[in-house]
Amino acid sequence: MAEQRDDGKPGAEIEPAGPNTPTAGHGRPALPQPSGAPAEPPADPAELEQFRQFQQFQDYLRFTQAQQGNQPAPAPDTGVVQAPASQPPVIPPGYQLVPVERRRAPKWVTWLGKKVIAWVLAFILLAIAGTWLYNHFFPNDSGKTSAQLAQEGGGKYQTNHILSTSPYEAVREVYDAIAQNLVPQACGRMDEPIQQKFAQDLGYADCQVAVHELNRKVTNKNKYAESMPSYVSEPIPGDRFTISSCQFGIEGGPALGAFTVAKVPKGQWLIVEHTNEPTPCPPPTPTSR
Repeated sequence: MAEQRDDGKPGAEIEPAGPNTPTAGHGRPALPQPSGAPAEPPADPAELEQFRQFQQFQDYLRFTQAQQGNQPAPAPDTGVVQAPASQPPVIPPGYQLVPVERRRAPKWVTWLGKKVIAWVLAFILLAIAGTWLYNHFFPNDSGKTSAQLAQEGGGKYQTNHILSTSPYEAVREVYDAIAQNLVPQACGRMDEPIQQKFAQDLGYADCQVAVHELNRKVTNKNKYAESMPSYVSEPIPGDRFTISSCQFGIEGGPALGAFTVAKVPKGQWLIVEHTNEPTPCPPPTPTSR
């Protein structure tokens, strides 16, 4: 049955809009074009996208205005768009900030790194301690002067200048070393076979024990070390002769007997013999020192 139009004239039935029915946008069916009117040109997709973004920008402005003071958003300016005033960031509905999680190294990597650092530090400390101990017990004589070698009792007198060039000084250094309890400096002034004989003559097992025990009997280190003169005004009787401790009257500690000294290479004097003397010594004979 035909429906009537507003003008009262019968018209055709109005069919519902189908999927192929042209629309005018936003889901509304397109109105029929009057006969003879030119057809609308198809819309440009790029312009539609710009229009859609412009509408989203308008919605965002309205939202920020509502957040700030419930004021309506100003009309959009088709010119230059000014940036909104500096405000705390506002998250529009439907959006959320996702924190970026910093990736950490696995626990076993951290544990292994700490262990490696600890082992490296321990190795460095052990190397330093080992080097110090080696240099302490096995000193290197290279780069040292003859005076330093003589004071330390190191080196060989056949190749190094380590002994005294005065025969009386050679004996005096034995007294000085015993006063300071220095074993290498005391025993090193004597030839190796004489070191043991020196100890046995004084009643000790070896030269090291003799130095330690004699040091305990010293009552005045300065007087004891200076009882034996470094030189005398009398001429040296030869390349081998005996120096008596009792001749000079030892003070501040025990007398050590008579020492025979001999001249060795490089003008040095070495103690090559030892004999006991009366204890206590007889009064010293007058002599110039």
